[in-house]
Amino acid sequence: MEGLEHSLPLVEFINHLFGPLLASLLKLFGVQVKDPHHLIPDYLVMSLLVVLTLSIVLAIAGRKVQLIPGRGQVVLESLIDFFENLILDTIGEEGLKYLPVVATVGLFILTSNLLGLIPGLMSPTSKLNVTLGCALVVWLYYHWQGIKANGFFGYLKKFTGVNPFLAPLLLPIEIISHFSRPVSLSMRLFGNIFSEELLILIIASIIPYFLPLPFMAISIFTAVIQSYVFVLLSCIYIAGAVAEEEH
Repeated sequence: MEGLEHSLPLVEFINHLFGPLLASLLKLFGVQVKDPHHLIPDYLVMSLLVVLTLSIVLAIAGRKVQLIPGRGQVVLESLIDFFENLILDTIGEEGLKYLPVVATVGLFILTSNLLGLIPGLMSPTSKLNVTLGCALVVWLYYHWQGIKANGFFGYLKKFTGVNPFLAPLLLPIEIISHFSRPVSLSMRLFGNIFSEELLILIIASIIPYFLPLPFMAISIFTAVIQSYVFVLLSCIYIAGAVAEEEH
């Protein structure tokens, strides 16, 4: 495993450029950095690359909206329609207000998954830190929306149920269920992307160039499916949080 790992040129460049500066800033807070040129982790650099890429592409695409759409606008509108239809199917028409968060998480994960197929780069979602961060964003968001929609005590009833006699039984079950959600979301995405990147890396180290190509094609399918599963589960969690209790 360690022999297959290698530093990425972009990560080395970013660390050479900003590592000493960040080390100096951390020193002001009493944090000593042994190696400033390896301070910024690869997954953080790749995540920032995804954010910058999406921000630039979407900003440019948003400025060139036309009545008769071009190819780029058709792709963008198709993506938005996909997220809208998914929200309508899982949450309902009132769920369209959650489109910005759902689409942002979905596009970030999809782009991150596909980034590792570009030589010299890696998928930030192949690191558990990134997938856990995405899962926690969704977890905190749907709890927040549930409290906004039902009120604090109204949302608390979802954990205890309407029958007070069953509350001692339902409460620990619901708490365990909700805390397991970010774990399952993050581990599922991390496991799939990490394993496929590792497989391609091993094959490329044995027979480079042509043999990894079929596995890279399969990885595109896996990247899309994993993004869809993550977004679908996110919508289901939001729908369950904001739904009103029936009496």
